[in-house]
Amino acid sequence: MRKVVSELVSYVNADLLERNAARFVPALSRRKLFKKPSHWDRIFPARETLPHPDDEPTTGDLKRSIDNAQRWLMAQQNPAEGDWCADLRADTTIEADMIMLYVFLGWHTRPGVREKVQGLATFILSEQLEDGGWNIYRKGPSEISATFKAYWALKLAGFAATDARLVRARECLFRLGGIHKINSYAKFYLALFGLYDWGGVPSIPPELMFFPSWFYFNIYEMSSWTRGIVIPLAIVWAKRPKMTLPANGRIDELFPVGTPAWVPVGSETASVKVPLLSWRRFFLEMDALFKDLEDRGPYFLRNWSLKLAKKWLLQHNERSEGLAAILPAMLNTILALKVLGEPDDHPVIQKNLRRLEAFYLDRGAHGIEIQPCLSPVWDTAISLLALTESGMRGDHAGLVKATRWLLDREVKIAGDWRVKNTTGPIGGWAFEFENEWYPDIDDTAMVLLALRRVKLDGPLAQAREKAFLRGLNWLLSMQSFNGGWAAFDVDNTKWIFTQIPFADHNAMIDPPTVDVTARVLELLGLVGYDKTYPCVQKAVHFIKKEQEADGSWYGRWGVNYIYGTWQAVRGLTCVGENPSEAYIQNALSWLRSVQQGDGGWGERCDTYEDPSRKGQGPSTPSQTAWALMAFLSAGEIYDPAVERGIRHLLNTQRTDGTWNEEEFTGTGFPKVFYLEYTYYRHYFPLLALGMFQRLHRQSRSARRREPVPV
Repeated sequence: MRKVVSELVSYVNADLLERNAARFVPALSRRKLFKKPSHWDRIFPARETLPHPDDEPTTGDLKRSIDNAQRWLMAQQNPAEGDWCADLRADTTIEADMIMLYVFLGWHTRPGVREKVQGLATFILSEQLEDGGWNIYRKGPSEISATFKAYWALKLAGFAATDARLVRARECLFRLGGIHKINSYAKFYLALFGLYDWGGVPSIPPELMFFPSWFYFNIYEMSSWTRGIVIPLAIVWAKRPKMTLPANGRIDELFPVGTPAWVPVGSETASVKVPLLSWRRFFLEMDALFKDLEDRGPYFLRNWSLKLAKKWLLQHNERSEGLAAILPAMLNTILALKVLGEPDDHPVIQKNLRRLEAFYLDRGAHGIEIQPCLSPVWDTAISLLALTESGMRGDHAGLVKATRWLLDREVKIAGDWRVKNTTGPIGGWAFEFENEWYPDIDDTAMVLLALRRVKLDGPLAQAREKAFLRGLNWLLSMQSFNGGWAAFDVDNTKWIFTQIPFADHNAMIDPPTVDVTARVLELLGLVGYDKTYPCVQKAVHFIKKEQEADGSWYGRWGVNYIYGTWQAVRGLTCVGENPSEAYIQNALSWLRSVQQGDGGWGERCDTYEDPSRKGQGPSTPSQTAWALMAFLSAGEIYDPAVERGIRHLLNTQRTDGTWNEEEFTGTGFPKVFYLEYTYYRHYFPLLALGMFQRLHRQSRSARRREPVPV
């Protein structure tokens, strides 16, 4: 109840009053926030600052490591365009979904497509675990939905149920609880082929499109990625087709004698009793009501809602690689258009198919792997930051080319964020090559941090300054009512939505997080904002309130508490928080307490399920770098933990200048979907080593200037 009351207060203040105040009283416009910091002229240095010869590190190991890492990273730059784009890896659910899509389209037996299906199946088999299942992050345990999707995809690809690998998978699936325990989106795909009753799938009525943006329940109160996934599925739900299934795709063996063919929504977790008076119970009852109302009532409302959903879907496929530029939304777009009767050669269907297949990675004998999306803006910004922080000249031709590429990717339209942010200026950057409907706060902050490091002249310098100011003002306008920043939206915090039956992807909303908020503070602090600014005061309060009892912070977009703690300490110190404050020292004490015996830091994705394991796991280069940068941000250059961490990075670097990392350290949806950013192991260590080198030089220079006692 306290959560609901808090949400209602936020809704009235932020959604109704603050958002609409300027419409009636222009003096209340939030535009007064958008002005240059007082020392804007010092944001972009006019000349390069070269180190004094005496300021070089005392050991050659550090310089050699940095030089090698810089050389490797520069070799990965796209020579034609100037960007960096690393492979982005996830689990096998996306390969399985792609096989399902080919079967849905009836293309799986076509020459060319048949080979793709076999390549996808080969990769799925290469990831099977010893116990027969599949996991959702490397070295993690078998997970039920991933195991089911892999099993069914292999059946669709032509493997027999008697195949020894499928027998092991089936046994694992039964141990994990059986088919009725899989998530709602997997059941949705099964229902398309008549393998699961629509009664056991959560309702997604397209009439959701009718609710206006000012209403408490509307599509813009769902996270941006959920909108992209759910709105196409609402079209599919309304049509509820039964597609032709090849004989080898049946899964009768997963329904042993005595097992029901389907179970009602909510009963798959019968061991967890849902209180009679709860929002979960309310939404389960609404789900049953929606099903009772299907095929009754005025059909013109259903047709109207479908037209609105289709219009939204087609509109959001413009100025984008595909809907939301992520695989699930793009795949669901194809499903939706096909059930509406569109032909295979429909331009949006063809566009999304081309983009999906552009995500393919040829793994040779291991088959075809698929990326969930592409990350060029993110990779380019962090690469720029790492290279300049580690000492590469800001006027280097490769860095200038990368800067020009980033400036060309600036968002120029008002996307979905405009619904709740009616007065903010257009600006910012998205994650992917093209996704203008969804600029995100984290990418925009990282791009702006990188842009201020590069030395430019003439028109390009002027273009950079204008883009920087637009991005900065957009970020300021995206601060939520509670003082934090989220990923894509402002005040997307209605906890009630997480109780909806189709919310089992654990990311139904997009609330402010410590890691994103702290990165915005890092930017604000470096361009002149401090605690005298109200936006900074609110953000600092938000971060302090979110600190865990042991001193750590939760990491939403990186694994996990090491990521969150690094970002929090970094952001707070950049806006003037004193590192000697007890709560910051507590954070550093926690990091010291979880340093591994080899000097590194590591943490696994299982900490999202079991926080008692926070800070535990094999050392990784990316997480070691994050922990080091927390200490360095607090001025702890010569802390023994820092010395051991730096030595760990130097000792584990490979001869080609790279590092090896076996773990997933990126987070998509906690507990559900994780990511391996394959450049994290390279540019974050380079960033940490460069930061240490710079602070070390500054410390030596300061000592050299100290007066000699007489």
